[in-house]
Amino acid sequence: MSRTKVVPIPVMGRHHINAYLLLGRRPVLVDAGTPGSGRRIYEQVAAHGMDPADVSLIVVTHGHLDHFGSAAELHRLTGAPVAGHVADLGPYRTGRVREPYLPTGPMGRLMARNKNLHMQVEPFEPGVLVTGETDLDEFGIGARIMPTPGHTAGSVSVLTDRGDLVAGDLIANSFFGLVRGRPANPPFHDDPLLNLASLRKMLALNPTRLHVGHGTPLEPDRVRRWADREHERLTRLAAAGRIPTRTEAGTA
Repeated sequence: MSRTKVVPIPVMGRHHINAYLLLGRRPVLVDAGTPGSGRRIYEQVAAHGMDPADVSLIVVTHGHLDHFGSAAELHRLTGAPVAGHVADLGPYRTGRVREPYLPTGPMGRLMARNKNLHMQVEPFEPGVLVTGETDLDEFGIGARIMPTPGHTAGSVSVLTDRGDLVAGDLIANSFFGLVRGRPANPPFHDDPLLNLASLRKMLALNPTRLHVGHGTPLEPDRVRRWADREHERLTRLAAAGRIPTRTEAGTA
């Protein structure tokens, strides 16, 4: 089988919000963009020489609106089943994210006021329920879905046979993707310590690059250095009891 190629699909701006097309025997989409972006993603699949009807699976990395907002639309357009982790079924089935958002810094606090982040979108029922590591060979690519909880309880990444890690919001570029190549937290994490543990677990698998939901690909060594600094920062905050988590904040 030919080795899996990762192709970015811009959803907003050049790198602000990304979905990804994974190319093997059959194409697989990772993430479904914001509400109303299904047709744009569909057309970009075709622009890369693929018949969108050949898409075998749509993997949603987690239950935030900029990643599953057009999942139902893309399912209708392509006929492909949607894969999502069981721990994020609530957002997928209701079309609403878990609230309140838990900001990781000033940008997150600002973004949390945006009414578009609190809207209800078209819900969907995953045709492939993810509960653990899941091989994607039957869907035509050499890759595995890897549970990476922390950003949300049901966050997942996809690790290809070439070592590319399609990481969703496990890590981002700084300023929500605007500062290219500089690792940073995305605006929100439900559990920052658990997310960092998931990131370090993926780094231990020696990925060649990290393809993120917000920004350009990140180099693993630079992410490792960032993760070490982040571990020190979170350790200090945890000792002071200053890290909110989804369990403490509750759900709405």
